[in-house]
Amino acid sequence: MRILLYTGKGGVGKTSVAAATGLKLSRQGYKTVVISLDSAHSLADAFDLDNDLIRQPDDPVCQIDDRLWMQEINIQKDIKQYWAEIQSYLQTVLNVSGLDEVVAEEVAIFPGMEEVCALLYINQYYRQKSYDVIILDCAPTGESLRFVSIPTVLNWYMKHIFKLERKLAGVARTFVKKISSVPLPKDDYFQNLENLFDLIEGIDEVLANPKITTVRLVTNPEKMVITETQRAFMYFCLYGLTVDAVIINRILPDTVGESFFNSWKQTQQRYIDEASQYFTNVPIWKIYLLDDEVLGIDGLTRLGDQLYADVDPVAFYRTEKSYQFHKVDDQYQISLLLPFIEKGEVQLAKRAEEVIVQVGGFRQHIPLPRSFMNAEPSSAKLTGDRLVITLADVQSG
Repeated sequence: MRILLYTGKGGVGKTSVAAATGLKLSRQGYKTVVISLDSAHSLADAFDLDNDLIRQPDDPVCQIDDRLWMQEINIQKDIKQYWAEIQSYLQTVLNVSGLDEVVAEEVAIFPGMEEVCALLYINQYYRQKSYDVIILDCAPTGESLRFVSIPTVLNWYMKHIFKLERKLAGVARTFVKKISSVPLPKDDYFQNLENLFDLIEGIDEVLANPKITTVRLVTNPEKMVITETQRAFMYFCLYGLTVDAVIINRILPDTVGESFFNSWKQTQQRYIDEASQYFTNVPIWKIYLLDDEVLGIDGLTRLGDQLYADVDPVAFYRTEKSYQFHKVDDQYQISLLLPFIEKGEVQLAKRAEEVIVQVGGFRQHIPLPRSFMNAEPSSAKLTGDRLVITLADVQSG
């Protein structure tokens, strides 16, 4: 199975590119599903579907073509299926706090639920081999990074907090009931959490496996957009995902000859040249602005034919892992791909079984092999695009 993530700054055209890729692959014979991870769904709009076609309450996906399906996450429906006990408890707490019942139901949908539901579907389709290719039309960059970080966060919570929290709630429930009207969660709440975790367990390894999943960053030839693409490249590496292409969209073609556009064309070329210098380890694909809006099957076909005229959309263009573990003499090394950063921008910490790397506002917990657990960080240095963390075995010192 192949999983492709298309993401980028809001408005760069990633939904059109994801939809066009899905259409292209389906016509090459791959059974393909395109899933929208953006809460402001526009995937159905890209395919220019009638509303009646996408309103299928009994099936989360709808068929577009012979071998092409699309899915827009329906959070209200999925909450009833996967989060019933959790939402029920949250609504109870909010009701006790004085909120109207209808308002409480709305507020009980907290951030992250939609991303977890998407992970549930992806893991289900992967385990069941439902499709040959899963294409993810991701939300804008910041939300996409939250999406790929959720498996790590949940793993950490289930390993370090969940069992203790469940045990304490069971012990304290009777006592708290006597002094407070706000109830503690019952055991079915914790069982619901455990069941959810079981359903997405292993998805972190699927997303981090460059022989299954790669990220493609969609950008425009503009300064702010290229700069955000650099940050996105770095942060996806931090979370262990492999970026195997950068797609520069909406380039003015040479056939646009009016003098009004000369300055725009020069500016675009400058940032295309800069992008070629920044992203030296991945291919850069270009999409020239079409003479009409990209909408529906015909528009997406034109876009896909241009983008993939000389490249195979399902191929792997980079399979280098973001994390590499080595032993050199009596020392251990973690090599982490982190392009576009300076040493002072990185903060490191170590706990018994993980190294914590923080860059800006993003933090990643890197699980360590068993042989690394007794070692402590002794140095860190940037070597090219990689941060090399050296750990020395405390027992040998």
